[in-house]
Amino acid sequence: MAYTSISTSNGKQIKVPTGLLINNEFIPSSTGATIEIFSPVNERQIARVASATAADVDLAVQSGLKALPAWRSTPPSSRSKFLSKLADLIERDADDLATIEAVDAGILFGESKALHITQASDTLRYFATLTDRPGESLEIPNGFAYTRREPYGVCAAIVPWNAPLMITIWKLAPAIAAGNVLIIKTPELAPLYAQKLGQLIVEAGFPAGVINILCGLGQDAGKAIAEHMLIRKLSFTGSGPTGRSILNAAAASNLKKVTLELGGKSPSIVFDDADLDNALFWTALGSSANNGQVCALGSRIYVQDTIYDQFVSSFKARASAGPTAHGDPLSEKTTKGPVISRPQHEKIMRYIQKGKEEGANVLFGGDALGDGIFVQNTVFTEVREDMTIVKEEIFGPVATIARFSAETEVIAKANDSEYGLNAAIFTKDIARARRVSDALEVGTVTVNSWGLINANTPFGGVKQSGFGRDLGREALDEWTTVKTVKHVLLPPAKL
Repeated sequence: MAYTSISTSNGKQIKVPTGLLINNEFIPSSTGATIEIFSPVNERQIARVASATAADVDLAVQSGLKALPAWRSTPPSSRSKFLSKLADLIERDADDLATIEAVDAGILFGESKALHITQASDTLRYFATLTDRPGESLEIPNGFAYTRREPYGVCAAIVPWNAPLMITIWKLAPAIAAGNVLIIKTPELAPLYAQKLGQLIVEAGFPAGVINILCGLGQDAGKAIAEHMLIRKLSFTGSGPTGRSILNAAAASNLKKVTLELGGKSPSIVFDDADLDNALFWTALGSSANNGQVCALGSRIYVQDTIYDQFVSSFKARASAGPTAHGDPLSEKTTKGPVISRPQHEKIMRYIQKGKEEGANVLFGGDALGDGIFVQNTVFTEVREDMTIVKEEIFGPVATIARFSAETEVIAKANDSEYGLNAAIFTKDIARARRVSDALEVGTVTVNSWGLINANTPFGGVKQSGFGRDLGREALDEWTTVKTVKHVLLPPAKL
C-alpha cells in the first residue's frame, strides 16, 4: 500500500494512503493511473493519488452489491453505533483533517476545524438518531395498509472541493443511516481529506463494501458512476453544466434517482430598520467566506435607499480596518488563504475586469493579492441588474451592493435570477420578515444572519440551483424509496 505524508504547522507528519478504498482496502487504479495534487499556496505538487477508471467504479459497485444484503438488514441500533463511532474518530483527528483541508483545498485551518469538521461530526450524530426508517399506518376499506421506507441499494455521491469533508458527510450520513451502501467520488483538486476519512471508516469497523471511496477525473470516474446500470441513486454537489450532464446520463442509463445541489447567486436584503452593526457583520462574512468559494454566498447585497450611503460607508470602513494577512492557511496569522487553483483565480479576475468594463464602481479590492493565486475581497457599487457580475455566479470573493426603495421592488430584484439557493433578510419587523421570506424563490432564508448550517434543517435549492435536499429528516427521504403494503381482511371462512 502506497502512502503520502502531509506536514502539520508544528512539523508532525500525517501519513495517508494514496489508493482507492474498495472493500476496505486501499488499492491502485486498475490501470495504475494517478492524479497529481498541487498546493494552492505555491502551486507545487504535494501528492499523487490513484485515479479511478470505469473498471474501478464497477469493482466498487460489485463490492457494494456483495455488502448490501447484510448491511440493509443490520439493526438500526448497529448502524447508529457505526455512525457515532465515525463521529468520535473525526473529532479525535480534527487537527489532522483540518491540516489536510488547508494543504490541498486552501481552507484556513481554524475555519476548517471550527466549522467543517464540527459540522461533519454533528451531522453524523444527528443521523445516528434516525436509522429506524419509520413508515406510516393507513386505513383502507376492508383492511389496513402501511408504508415502508427502504434503501435504494448501491448509491453514489460526487462531492466538490470547496468544503469537501463537510459535504461528503452530508451525503454519507443519511445514505448509510438508511441502509444503503455508498460510493464516494472525491474532488480531484482536493482529495486528500478522503484518504484520511477512508482510514477512519475502516477503523470505525464498517463492513467491507459498505463505503467505497474513489478519487478520479469527472470524465472517467464521474461519467462511469452517472452511467452505471447498477447504481440506483446519485447525489451531486457542483456546477450546473456537470449537473445537467449527470441528469442526461441518468436518463440514458437506468433512470437512477438524482439529487443536485448546484450554484447560487444569493441575495442579502437590508431594510432600514435593521440592526446595522449586525447586518454589516453578516453581509461582510456572507459575501467573502471561504474566499467566496461557497455556493450559498450572499454576493448580491440590497440596501434600502434611506440607509444606503451609511451602509456603504460603514461596509468600506470595516473592510479597510480589518487586517488581511494572506498566505499559508496552516498559519494562525493568516486571515486569507488562496483560491483553489490557477484556472479558478483567472476566472475570478476575468469577472472583476468585466465588472469594471461594464461600468460598476469598485468600492474596494479589485485586484489580485500578492504573488500566487490570492484575490482581494472585492465589492462593486453603482451596479445594474443586467451586469454580468450581478447575474452570474463567480465563485470568488466578489459582491455587489445595490439600493432599493420598496419591499416589492427588492423582492422582484432578488427573484430575478436563474438561481434559488439561499437568501438573508435583515429587519426588526417580524411581519415583514415573514412576508419577504414567503415571497423569495429560494431553498433557505435566514433572518438577521447568513448561511447558518444545522444538521436538522434541510439544505438545497430551487430553479437552476438544483433539487433535492441535504440535511434534516428530508435528506432521509432522498436516500430511501417508499413501498406500500396493503392487507385485505378476508371474511371468516364458513364452517
